[in-house]
Amino acid sequence: MSHRSVAALAEILYQKGIRNVIISPGSRSAPITLAFARHPGFRKFVILDERSAGYTGLGMSQVLNQPVVLVCTSGTAAINFYPAIAEAFYLQVPLVILTADRPPEWIDQHDGQTIHQEALYQNHIKGFYTFPQEDQLPDVKWHIERIVSEAVNQSLDFPRGPVHINMPFREPLYPPSPSGAKQDFTTRLKMIRKLESLSSVTDSSWNELSKTWDQSGKVLIVGGQLRLDPGMLNALNEFVLKFHVPVVGDAISNLHGLGQNLITYGDPVLWSRDEGIQESLRPDLLISFGKSIITKNLKLFLRRFKPLQHWHLQPAGYVPDPFQTMTTEIPVDPGSFFGMALDKFKSSGSRKDYLHIWEDHEKTAEKKVKSFFPAEEFNELEAVFMVLKHLPDHILLHLANSMPVRLVNFLGGLKPGMEIFANRGTSGIDGCVSTAVGTAIQSDKLNVLITGDMSFFYDRNAFWHDQIPGNMHIVMLNNHGGGIFRMIDGPSEMPEFEKYFETCQPLSAGNLAGEYGFEYRECHTREALKENLETFFRPAKKLKILEIQTESKTNKTIFDQFKTQFY
Repeated sequence: MSHRSVAALAEILYQKGIRNVIISPGSRSAPITLAFARHPGFRKFVILDERSAGYTGLGMSQVLNQPVVLVCTSGTAAINFYPAIAEAFYLQVPLVILTADRPPEWIDQHDGQTIHQEALYQNHIKGFYTFPQEDQLPDVKWHIERIVSEAVNQSLDFPRGPVHINMPFREPLYPPSPSGAKQDFTTRLKMIRKLESLSSVTDSSWNELSKTWDQSGKVLIVGGQLRLDPGMLNALNEFVLKFHVPVVGDAISNLHGLGQNLITYGDPVLWSRDEGIQESLRPDLLISFGKSIITKNLKLFLRRFKPLQHWHLQPAGYVPDPFQTMTTEIPVDPGSFFGMALDKFKSSGSRKDYLHIWEDHEKTAEKKVKSFFPAEEFNELEAVFMVLKHLPDHILLHLANSMPVRLVNFLGGLKPGMEIFANRGTSGIDGCVSTAVGTAIQSDKLNVLITGDMSFFYDRNAFWHDQIPGNMHIVMLNNHGGGIFRMIDGPSEMPEFEKYFETCQPLSAGNLAGEYGFEYRECHTREALKENLETFFRPAKKLKILEIQTESKTNKTIFDQFKTQFY
């Protein structure tokens, strides 16, 4: 493949509106790297660790709402992109992955950095493309230009997601002239534009939906993970106020700005072991939208107390059924549906009774949560409660996987102007910090990450580049191990628990902060935490870390006491 074809790739990506490229250096990928390095229209980031680079691109793409390009060399470098690609696939985040490759005749010949890269990410991408080895014929040049357009279009089709272009290169990998001045980025290229979908619900479908609506006295709306969407919130707010419908939305749904009719303490409410309470909450009609939900109790509740009908709102694509209750897929944007339904459905005061049942339990749960603290001993649940009260409004709040995202979901109290991010596509701990760094790079707002120690230290290479943003503050809960294994049933009862599950570690973030020149604070008591929180979230020119030290066994004891009050 010639340098001309790689230059054409860069130019088409630019013409299709892509502006950000993350490059993980390597030799076989030199033609790709040089094309982007010499193109004046891209913002380039160099991140050595491909795993961290992938997650950083994921975070950037979420804020930009457009694809970010990932570039790496051949071999296992490409495999290290995979965790972030899988997360992007399930979060429906567009990425364009460009992997350099060896010529096909050298596969399985003990040549260095050579593996099978064809369809490497095949089950977790929207599309896979291979550049032809030879590109001298006019038809092949046309084909290459079409591949690039098709890949970007596919990444942006609903549901959005990552696409992969594999690019085999023969030596020489570097152009004859070291100068970048002669690089040809011609604008005479074939770039294919694609319009957005114009699909909507037909009149006959509305008539059918209205019949089910009229027969459903108890209607429940459940929102899964979503980006903050003020237009959708406004439409949903009008809908639920007019029709007296409760909305269950956990932390990652970004529905906390909804106001009335919102149930934010779904987990504590459904901790109740009173089957009469759970039966009273069973809906006739469930309306869902969005992606995954955190609340395991809600899943279990709906699987057991099944609604008669379940509609899921989604413009296109594969529709999952996490509650095992799906009856109708409605191919429409949720905001459009709620806006149109205002004139399609009949209002009924009888639905108020069902709404009031949810609201009564919500008020009781909120009262119990807020009256529980301070506990007997300082613990991480209380620490998160204190942090949430001190967070500024209008920030981007990142919640790492394992306990942090769950603790915030239990405690509620999110402010309306916040937008919540979490890697809940695959729910791994491996790239939570890098994703938050990528988001902060592309946002002028304050980005706050609440993370556990295992997520933090696992992803320490998130800081191994020169683009660390000063608008990022990290709250790290350090209980020196995988504390979640004390909380869930099973592991803590095993004699091998501490060594093989909790995996205790003695690390502190102080050394890392000193190495990178970050501002660092540490606290062991609620008094020290309260004092630090008075000033920690003030704007700064460099990254800040607040490390909160707690004891894992105490955390378990306090959490059990907290949870028991809802039984």
